[in-house]
Amino acid sequence: MAKTLTDIKRSLDGNLGKRLTLKANGGRRKTVERSGVLAETYPAVFVIELDQQENSFERVSYSYADILTETVELTFEESNIAIGGQ
Repeated sequence: MAKTLTDIKRSLDGNLGKRLTLKANGGRRKTVERSGVLAETYPAVFVIELDQQENSFERVSYSYADILTETVELTFEESNIAIGGQ
């Protein structure tokens, strides 16, 4: 697992455009699981375009700190690489 925000950003930059499964803490002991494509990375956040048939909105964004604090976990389908989580 990446240990700094810079390491996390580099890992995501190398996986742009790839399909992934997102697990995020939805609050109050709820976990949200969605699938989509890593669309863009910015200096402080990254954007995921969600599959439309499963979700009511098109895009979500999270900060790299969300991965560092294990609020968000990404698993890339092709390579089976997990970023964040336990």
